[in-house]
Amino acid sequence: MTWPMLFGVLSLMTFQLTDSVFVGQLGRDPLAALGFTVPIQQLVSGMYVGLGIATTAIISRTLGQNDEMRARRLGGLVITTGASLAALLCLSVWLLQDLILDLLGASEALRPTIHGYWGVWLLSAWAGAMVYFGYSICRSNGDTKVPGYMMIATSLLNIALDPLYIFVFDWGLPGAAWATLTAFSIGALVVYPTLLRRHWLRFDLGNLQLFQTLRQLGGIMAPAMVSQLMPPLSAMLATALVAGFGSAAVAAWGLGTRLEFFSIVVVLALTMSMPPMIGRLRGAGEIEQIRQLVRIAVRFVVGWQLAIGIIWLAASGMVSDLFSSDQYVQEVLGDYLVRVPLSYSGLGVCMLMVSICNALGLAMRALLVSTLRLFACYLPLLWLGSQFGELTGLMTGALIGNLLAGMMAYSFYRAGMAKLRNDSVSAEA
Repeated sequence: MTWPMLFGVLSLMTFQLTDSVFVGQLGRDPLAALGFTVPIQQLVSGMYVGLGIATTAIISRTLGQNDEMRARRLGGLVITTGASLAALLCLSVWLLQDLILDLLGASEALRPTIHGYWGVWLLSAWAGAMVYFGYSICRSNGDTKVPGYMMIATSLLNIALDPLYIFVFDWGLPGAAWATLTAFSIGALVVYPTLLRRHWLRFDLGNLQLFQTLRQLGGIMAPAMVSQLMPPLSAMLATALVAGFGSAAVAAWGLGTRLEFFSIVVVLALTMSMPPMIGRLRGAGEIEQIRQLVRIAVRFVVGWQLAIGIIWLAASGMVSDLFSSDQYVQEVLGDYLVRVPLSYSGLGVCMLMVSICNALGLAMRALLVSTLRLFACYLPLLWLGSQFGELTGLMTGALIGNLLAGMMAYSFYRAGMAKLRNDSVSAEA
């Protein structure tokens, strides 16, 4: 179940990096505008990923109870609810964009570039949310191939359209958003007919005991969404800290963040493939099997992410030259790659623990892990580093904060598992 999601998520990260490469050729201001977009992109994606977590948990458990009709109606409810929430969020960002940019510390010189980009980009964000909801329903029904293949197809289409829209049509930075909107729209035209053809969606929601079902969905969705919204809030605060060092620093930080997404692609795939497995084992009471599965995953993530960090360290100079022609941006990005990627093992373990806790039904524990990671480990050390070592110190703070967060998250997971095991023993007695 992991392999299709691995290649799918990898392709998504690849097209985002390709966007950065093309936009980087337009100059420093468009690249900085893209950097200010990253935390808002995380905000929107946090919303729909949170709903996707709830979708996987509820529909997979319902299918485990052999109630296929209810699972189909839950799929329809997720699509309806998700479309409304995504539209409301995107509209709010558009109406409050000046306030948001003030909070992020965007300079007045960059505002026209950002305003020209955000309108089309928010449309593409809504389309991306709708495609993701379709993917979540597929995964809930045990199919990771359709989401994986469609992620690859839409990413390749986006990459192909980028130079056409940005340079040939001369649409500049908004051209990147138009390419994404086109790719996601075509993806939706494939995914939703597939869901209907397989009878995984029904919209006769009146037969679903709507209030009770929404309450059940909200019980899982709310903590998961808040947990997913913690990183973008943290990214906004981090960007505001970095903005104090100039637009070139923001551009380099935005590039580094995109490289981070690319670097943790295996972890992202595991956070999508493991919850259905964990949920079924939890329903069967196989606590020891869950512990063994998680232990294997954690060991793999630590080793893999350390290797990725060493690769970025070795290739820091070459990568910095590739992604920007600006000398100062290259220097800052080089400093980023020498330090921050070495902490991706801690970040990966933390992300995995949040996903596993949600799958175990420990949504509040997952939320606590996310909150403490950002507001007790990452951001305080980011600020302290900037005070003592300016921009270089800030990046060192990110390194230490991520490693501390990984250790904290694993200890919280083990405490949660101990409680589940004790409860299971008590129930058997």
